[in-house]
Amino acid sequence: MSQATDEPGETVEPAEAFSVVASEARLNILEALWRAEDRPVRFSELHDAVELDDSAQFNYHLQQLTGQFVKKVDGGYDLRRAGAQVIRALRAGTFTQRPRVEPLEVEGACTGCGGSLEARYADEQFAIDCTDCGKAHGQYGFPPGGLVDRTDEEIVTAFDERVRHLHCLAADGVCPECGGRMHTELEREGDCCLDVSLRAEHVCERCRYELCSPVGLVLLDRSVVVAFYEDHGIDISDRPYWTLPWCVDDEHYTVQDVDPWRVEIEVPLAEERLRVVLDGDLTVHEAERISCED
Repeated sequence: MSQATDEPGETVEPAEAFSVVASEARLNILEALWRAEDRPVRFSELHDAVELDDSAQFNYHLQQLTGQFVKKVDGGYDLRRAGAQVIRALRAGTFTQRPRVEPLEVEGACTGCGGSLEARYADEQFAIDCTDCGKAHGQYGFPPGGLVDRTDEEIVTAFDERVRHLHCLAADGVCPECGGRMHTELEREGDCCLDVSLRAEHVCERCRYELCSPVGLVLLDRSVVVAFYEDHGIDISDRPYWTLPWCVDDEHYTVQDVDPWRVEIEVPLAEERLRVVLDGDLTVHEAERISCED
């Protein structure tokens, strides 16, 4: 089995890579390739799409991109993954937008006091908080591009889906940003915006991307929990994570041991409760369904 490393091969220094795309003409070339319905794109068609009058100047910029961001193939030019990533980052709005969003009403009630919840957007993050007691129900990243061409309801739904996706990837050891290896630790110390005393902290060993969550959040895609809800006629993916107390509260957690970690989470539903025990890697160690009459 082959293994990739950071050793050269062909590498480009970060400063050089950014300098290559620091040109409006080159960004226009990348976007024209990205927008093309059929690729590869012939030189003449790409030139027409970019609307750069000087053919020699256009060719110069195209050649500067070729290799790291664009590839020359039979029939013309195509985007490399790096080129597509540049355009995706721009369209996500991370580098170009600082939108203002009015607070959004969201489904569900505060798991602490029963008050109303709202989503507030700042610094490319949504925070779900109670309007009465201020209890936090999660604060996670959401790119500005996700706000475009969506109703308020669609934005909130997209945020919920993104949170599930990010945390399930992280808990499975895959960085949502770079694909690198994520390291997970359970933490009790230090301040945290999640308003919980026990949290999972995920850190990418490669790009240092960080994500933290209540430990119950990892159960959203675990088959034992999905099946538990299905047996009660409920698709758990239809329930926003912040409406599930075991995803946001400490009350449903019991630390059985710390060496090694064993954390018990109770998931109540109708006349039953599901008892799940996680280890320090957030792997399901035990699972048991119990009648509430027991």
